[in-house]
Amino acid sequence: MGELLVDVAGWAGAILILGAYGLLTLKRIHGGSPAYLWMNLVGSVGFLINGAAKGAYPSAFLNLVWGVLTIYGLLEPWRRRRAITRSSASG
Repeated sequence: MGELLVDVAGWAGAILILGAYGLLTLKRIHGGSPAYLWMNLVGSVGFLINGAAKGAYPSAFLNLVWGVLTIYGLLEPWRRRRAITRSSASG
């Protein structure tokens, strides 16, 4: 059963990342959109689980970095709004 979940995580990750890239290429979404970023984050977690479980450490590392960069992209608008709010309050 565990092997099946690892495989499902990997295939789901592949579908999400390829789907996000396809939507971006077709100009249905843009690179900073929450949909694109969330698809990449969940996809990278699926690949990370699969890569780590299968001993594919270069793939696992790539997807760890991919996920961290995606989290940065998700948090960036929040950080920007927070900085604007702080500068408005102090100025």
